[in-house]
Amino acid sequence: MTQKRTLKGISDIRRYFHRNETPIYFVSATHFNLLGIDEWVRNFRHINYIDCCDGQQPNTFVPSRTPHEPFDSMEDIVAHLLHHKEVVDYIRRRARERDREDAGRAVFLMFDERAEKAAQELGLKVWFPSAQLRQRVDNKVETVRIGDKAGVPSVPNVLAPVKSWEDLKSASQDLGDSLVVQTAFGDSGHTTFFIDNEQDYAKHAEEIAAEPEVKIMRRIRCRGSAIEACTTKQGTIVGPLMTELVGFSELTPYRGGWCGNEIFAEAFTPAIRQQAVDYTFKFGEQLRKEGYRGYFELDFLIDLDREELYLGELNPRITGASSITNHAAFAHADMPLFLFHLLEFSDVDFEFDIQDLNSRWADPDNIDEWSQLVIKWTSEDVVQFTDAPPTGIWHMAADGSVAHRRFDYHRRAVETEAEGFWLRISAAGDFGYEGADLGILVTRGRLMTDDFELTPRARGWIDGLRAHFVSQPVGSAPVEAEVTSGGFKIL
Repeated sequence: MTQKRTLKGISDIRRYFHRNETPIYFVSATHFNLLGIDEWVRNFRHINYIDCCDGQQPNTFVPSRTPHEPFDSMEDIVAHLLHHKEVVDYIRRRARERDREDAGRAVFLMFDERAEKAAQELGLKVWFPSAQLRQRVDNKVETVRIGDKAGVPSVPNVLAPVKSWEDLKSASQDLGDSLVVQTAFGDSGHTTFFIDNEQDYAKHAEEIAAEPEVKIMRRIRCRGSAIEACTTKQGTIVGPLMTELVGFSELTPYRGGWCGNEIFAEAFTPAIRQQAVDYTFKFGEQLRKEGYRGYFELDFLIDLDREELYLGELNPRITGASSITNHAAFAHADMPLFLFHLLEFSDVDFEFDIQDLNSRWADPDNIDEWSQLVIKWTSEDVVQFTDAPPTGIWHMAADGSVAHRRFDYHRRAVETEAEGFWLRISAAGDFGYEGADLGILVTRGRLMTDDFELTPRARGWIDGLRAHFVSQPVGSAPVEAEVTSGGFKIL
């Protein structure tokens, strides 16, 4: 019997993926979250609902539009794609070409039991923890408990059922008068409620009372941050701490809504950066004890009055920040964080120095400066687009105007801060309505000031790209628009 070879060190692991024979499919609404991974992993393909690159990204398969039930979530999109005849034929054809019953592997942004069943029927193995486990740890209430077990503190809080204003006042008597209430699940900005009085509570009473338990937090003056990591049998690999753009009205209609990131080491003190790495490592090790393994992201809140770091929430998956993490200088020097996720689920043994890797990735000299903006339709007016700015490299002139230079699907093609990589989400024919995703801009340098306000350059990019959307008013958007324009969080 041949002894299975152990991959030793980053060089061995990189070579393993460059020689990969097994098809790996990223099934999602767009390919944004794992942009560029196909260039690190042989036989990696994107299967998407939205064709952001108009057929010009060589490793992306987008089936034709067919009738379907209205989509209410990303999970609906994934289930639809895995049952789409063209997708089924595509996966099976590639399996026949390899003369294998094993059709390959599947990874997702979001998925549920429907996707697991469909993947199994196609002969695909899902390379993520089960949807049931992911849902359990994704619960914001459960995240607090996992953090407590790991020794990672949350903002002072109480976990309790709340059926009335009196319940809320009773449960929060040690937290002050200004409160933040979160329900267990929901996208950024949609299920976080800021409550100062009974009138504020009344606005959200029905949603709060419907939950068996909510997280009630003391209101703090804070700044958001994000960090991505991957827990493996060798230990938890931790990326750098990133700033978050949150709630800017130019970008999102949602108060508290995520709308971008920066990777910039000097945005945080060395002490905060190191504490974030330590907390994330501890949390990752606890996640493994909970049965979870692979890629995850933590949001941290920095208390500006006390310079303390608190756990915000867990995303047990890749996220909208994954493109920043997987394209940073440290990732190109070693390999993208997501490859460690694939490695963990591969049927291979591996060894690497986890402490050395984490130290290297935490070194500010290995962190270059990049930013991304996620631009949504912020108006309550509903329109239909007749033209939209195409994916590619855009340039900002000295007068602040922006223009398309050429098509490209590599963000590394951005050479200066006067250039940006724009990934179009909404296209001509799609509908713009409150919350619809228009696209994502990735550029070099910072887009926020030291006071965490948008820079003039950021505003120039936002205004300039919006100006290239041409639209006509309509009475209301049909249900189909909810995926065509990305009306729910597709990132």
